[in-house]
Amino acid sequence: MKQKLILFVALFAMLGVLTLNAQKRAFTIEDLYKVKAVGSETISHDGAKIAFTVTTYNLHKAKSSTDIYLMNADGSDLVQLTNNPAADYNPIWSNDDKGIYFVSTRSGSEQLYYLSLEGGEPTQITNTGIGVSSPKLSPDGKYLLFSAQVFPECGADENCNKKIDDAMENGPIQAHLADSLFIRHWTEYADGKYTHLFIYDIQNKKYTDVTPGYFDSPTFAAGGSSDYSFSPDSKEVTFDSKRVASPESSTNSDVWTVNIDGTGLKNLTSPNQAADFNPKYSPDGKYIAYLTQVIPAYESDRIRLAIYNRQTGERKTLTEAFDNWVNDFEWSNDSHSIYFTGSEKGYQPLFKIDINTLEIKKMIENVPVFSFVLSPKNDFAVYTYSYVNKPADLARFDFANSEKRDITFFNKEIEDEVDIRPAEQVWVKGSDGTPVQVFIVKPHNFDPNKKYPLVINVHGGPQGQWMDSFRGDWQVYPGSGYVVAFPNPHGSTGNGQKFTAEISKDWDGKVYEDVMKVTDYLETLPYVDKNRVGAMGWSYGGYFMNLLQAKTHRYKCLASMMGIFDLTQFKQDTEELWFANWDLGNKDYEKMSPSMYTNNFATPTLIITGERDFRIPYTQSIRYFTVLKKMGIDSRLIIFKNDGHWPSYIKSMPLYYNAHLEWFHKYLGGDPAPWDSKKMVRNLVFE
Repeated sequence: MKQKLILFVALFAMLGVLTLNAQKRAFTIEDLYKVKAVGSETISHDGAKIAFTVTTYNLHKAKSSTDIYLMNADGSDLVQLTNNPAADYNPIWSNDDKGIYFVSTRSGSEQLYYLSLEGGEPTQITNTGIGVSSPKLSPDGKYLLFSAQVFPECGADENCNKKIDDAMENGPIQAHLADSLFIRHWTEYADGKYTHLFIYDIQNKKYTDVTPGYFDSPTFAAGGSSDYSFSPDSKEVTFDSKRVASPESSTNSDVWTVNIDGTGLKNLTSPNQAADFNPKYSPDGKYIAYLTQVIPAYESDRIRLAIYNRQTGERKTLTEAFDNWVNDFEWSNDSHSIYFTGSEKGYQPLFKIDINTLEIKKMIENVPVFSFVLSPKNDFAVYTYSYVNKPADLARFDFANSEKRDITFFNKEIEDEVDIRPAEQVWVKGSDGTPVQVFIVKPHNFDPNKKYPLVINVHGGPQGQWMDSFRGDWQVYPGSGYVVAFPNPHGSTGNGQKFTAEISKDWDGKVYEDVMKVTDYLETLPYVDKNRVGAMGWSYGGYFMNLLQAKTHRYKCLASMMGIFDLTQFKQDTEELWFANWDLGNKDYEKMSPSMYTNNFATPTLIITGERDFRIPYTQSIRYFTVLKKMGIDSRLIIFKNDGHWPSYIKSMPLYYNAHLEWFHKYLGGDPAPWDSKKMVRNLVFE
């Protein structure tokens, strides 16, 4: 009788969930911009409170706003600390926990402010023309460490930097002049500027350039880098920097230290000719932990965790037994262990490794942990995460009882109102019989007795992984009636380094077979209409769409974003030459180029690119579009004139989603797009 009652309750609960989902409305592009982004979590020194940021979006005004929030460590007593039209971010606890430093653009440039928790208005701490990026407070509270882009001949002299900037922008001669490669990088021309680290003496209001010279310190990273930190005694800083003769062809960044007065510069990892980066001091000051690779010029070599003994100079790799990439890490408070996140089969769990025994324990599993911070006593962690059907929020994990629970609920309203679809996972035998992970999202109001159009999304990198995490593509298209599938074929991370490495110099081999077999499997699903299958991809995924154009006619339409059309041209035009040199090789790579097989082209294609994309120059897309048009193949080209490889989330991505819906509706028969993309480009649609 008891078992029957339990079964009845379970069935009743299941019916309740199904009824609740049926009452929710379909996810739209506008809903995506109602989702709030939560992150930058930081815990006070006494472990009692958490500061973090929340970003909100206004789709119709194409604006976003970021503010700082505060709550108790258990998630109670939530308050909003800042509320300014400008962006407020990068919260840092003062040493006495009585206030928070943060970066704001309210003065017109990035500057540091201080806000007392006792009330009142924020006080501006810095006022420098070079700006303040990714600041860190010294353990003694006397100094600020930050990065800024400057002309090396100027250093911290803001008037000198401004004078050169103004002359280059408004002078009689406007040109880009270069004597070496790295003429441009990602979205910007170099023009003689480098990222340097600065120490700001808070009491004496003095700025010191501690990494002068014609080098980026820290090493360049798309979106910026904060790979630097203070020593526990506040006398030294560590950072990564690439200081080699041909930086455009090398991955050889190193870990360095320098005194806070700019003296005593030291390279800690010079014997390794591959990448060493993201250094962090242990709390006891004995070690510096950092990430490392061992194969020179191979940016997708397995990323390992290592430590440098400051007393003996010994370097020790810790994670040889971990056959996946280490992403981010934090020291334990006793300096005996390191917590780290790592890629693993569509997730990013939190691990802990003992630096002496090298024993690895998985602390949080089956979660895509994007960022995390440890409490001072290491009794709990606070982290950001999401799932395909759950936008990001903050959660707390208590190590004593392995309990995890959400402590913010900024997206609860939209979760309750809108059908945010979950993903199912399957494993399909791919090339050589190797299992390939596939996530599948079914459409809103899914009926297993109906057949739906299918869109397959191939990820970029190519070394990377799709995760069970929230993303606009996973909701916008199912909200309009499409099944969406996103596989992790050869080249993906999270399934061991051998699986990742096998795509290099084989862009059209195992991965192509994987995607064909995944498509074969998906077409057998009873709810998939095999006559209405399309595909999309970005970066390498864009190249793969162009490869599908060259090798098969099985897809009704394609969408190629930031894709490569001609590999020979790409290898000459891209800026990070180490990538093209390693992944394409120097022999017979042209046979993998879609441009070699134009006689096979027949599939209608949407093409999207960015005019400031220097990774894959937009001319690749123009050439591809030209060929399609001259062959009479239906195609559309969108060039985001102010964007690079990653279009603006609020200003450009709405058109990206809308254009895809238009294209898919035209060829696959799902719901139509909400707006006319031509009107969006002419700024008429939101009037």
